Amino acid sequence: MDINELQQKILLCENEIKKEIVGQKDTVRLSLLALITGGNVLLEGMPGLGKTRLVNTISKVVGLPFKRIQFTPDLMPGDITGTNIIEHSDSGNTFRFEAGPIFANLILADEINRATPKTQSALLEAMQEHTVTVGNMSYGISEPFFVMATENPIETEGTYPLPEAQLDRFMFKILVPFPAKDELREIIRLTEGSEKKEIVNILNGQELLEMRAAAQSIPVADAVMDRIMDIIMATHAKNKYIREGVSPRAAQAVVRGARARALMEQRFNVSFEDIEYVAYPALRHRLVLSFDAVSEGITADDVIRNILQS
Repeated sequence: MDINELQQKILLCENEIKKEIVGQKDTVRLSLLALITGGNVLLEGMPGLGKTRLVNTISKVVGLPFKRIQFTPDLMPGDITGTNIIEHSDSGNTFRFEAGPIFANLILADEINRATPKTQSALLEAMQEHTVTVGNMSYGISEPFFVMATENPIETEGTYPLPEAQLDRFMFKILVPFPAKDELREIIRLTEGSEKKEIVNILNGQELLEMRAAAQSIPVADAVMDRIMDIIMATHAKNKYIREGVSPRAAQAVVRGARARALMEQRFNVSFEDIEYVAYPALRHRLVLSFDAVSEGITADDVIRNILQS
């Protein structure tokens, strides 16, 4: 399949997802960009904004197995990765590995900050290396592999904030806004009415991997790469609102995201606009704000906006 066909299929996927997801244009697009590049996504928003529906719809559009893991305080690492089970037979006892829900192509880690840090860390290896180690054995996860985690920003009682090392494993942090009045009306009509829209499968796993390769082949001019490096280094410059700057993974996320957006926009080069579009979701969860920022109500997006403007 040539690159023009892949570009058309990306747009078809976006339009198909919009049948189920009203509004949320940037949420849908950024999720697709991460899926194309093989990154993971952290969705932050109030309950009932369609986060689970989004992942379920994406799985139908790309025709990949989907598993939902509800994170709770009593969830154990083995409930995610799987465990070794003893099997009795006439010849003796043997161990058999029973795979957990992590062995799917699309994973929804719902309310990830409600589980203990030990359980949260069970996702780290899978998200980064796409393997799972249980005992002395490592098991590969089939490609493509995509984790979309959700967290609620308002109910913080009984939650465990994700550590910086785990946040860094997410390519994007996407803020899911509350819908506008007209969008809310359309959501009610879609969910409470008798009309049901059939979601059509557009892609398969092999075509998704071809898209990933096509996105990686899009060139980045030296001037554009310098702009990315300047943005990353600016987070490490002296700034009263920044305690710790972003990691090298942030630069990788911006480059990969910008390439995927250029592909989605049917261009064969990365522009400055692509960089600015993906800079917010790629950097906002990797910045560690200072006490001055917190006390003055300065958000990570405010800091990123000032860096881009300067």
